[in-house]
Amino acid sequence: MGSIELKSVEKWYGDAQVIKGIDLSIHEGEFLVFVGPSGCGKSTLLRMIGGLEDISRGTLEINGKDVTGHPPAKRGLAMVFQSYALYPHMSVWDNMAFGLKTAGAPKAEIQEKVDYAAQTLQLEPYLQRRPKDLSGGQRQRVAIGRSIVRDPTAFLFDEPLSNLDAALRVEMRHEIAKLHRSLQSTMIYVTHDQVEAMTLADRIVVLEFGKIAQVGTPRELYERPQNTFVAQFIGSPKMNLMSCTTQGGAYKLDGARGGSYDFTDNAIQIGVRPDHIAMGKVGTGQCDGVVDLIEYLGSDSFVIVDCGAVGRINVRCVGGTELDIGEKVGLSFDADKLSFFDKDGMRVS
Repeated sequence: MGSIELKSVEKWYGDAQVIKGIDLSIHEGEFLVFVGPSGCGKSTLLRMIGGLEDISRGTLEINGKDVTGHPPAKRGLAMVFQSYALYPHMSVWDNMAFGLKTAGAPKAEIQEKVDYAAQTLQLEPYLQRRPKDLSGGQRQRVAIGRSIVRDPTAFLFDEPLSNLDAALRVEMRHEIAKLHRSLQSTMIYVTHDQVEAMTLADRIVVLEFGKIAQVGTPRELYERPQNTFVAQFIGSPKMNLMSCTTQGGAYKLDGARGGSYDFTDNAIQIGVRPDHIAMGKVGTGQCDGVVDLIEYLGSDSFVIVDCGAVGRINVRCVGGTELDIGEKVGLSFDADKLSFFDKDGMRVS
């Protein structure tokens, strides 16, 4: 296991700064996920930790040792890419053993470590096959096995499931989660898929334009986003945001009613998750609207309600709904689940 510390880390390409002063402590044995939209710097930051990108400013420590200028081979880390990077002319066994062979490891040690990785990843029936004879999920397991045999301080995953179809992605998510529980190793995982982040992570680092927008557990990010960017990025579907005015412990939606709350008066936006809205008769709750769209997803339905000046509000209905398009409804918000944001998009309660 390994702890990793980033201190005021920056990355510059000429005059362009892509990583902007990252301070982050990664704990031993935790599963940490970097998530954010394309171009936010998550893969660049991972590559800087792995030594594949130089750190322009700041320091990187692994287990308390400054490794900022060390080459990748001297950092004790293993990286798994979205492209499997397997040797096509080698068997699965040889692919996993190759790094140990080139390092001069004894044959008995190589055999022991490859056998352990194959057993852990359920690759024993495929050890004599070549990559072209494997499925995408099996190839990814071989790539992970090649990392396991090195007994690294930490694993770095750079969007490893992006080349897989939807069903295989779910299967491999489960495999990686089980692997983490089995190995109890530090794992850093990059993805643009917030569902992967929510289901895999002990903690999530949400990145926006090279900066950390928020760090927290999946529950913390979902229930208490610290700004409107996180509120809209984490959660599927995203949090509803509506303009409001606040005064004397109460809020009023722009263009509709409001309600009471116990916080400050400097909020200009209110946020509420689709899960935390109930539908009832017109005139009840915080606002009224007309059913504009119903998305049926089997166990759930999402109802888009057009509330005029308030905006279009997404409501989750567990178990489906009997509503029809064009039907008028009133919406009531769970007062304990509301988020309020100021003019800069920062949480105020």
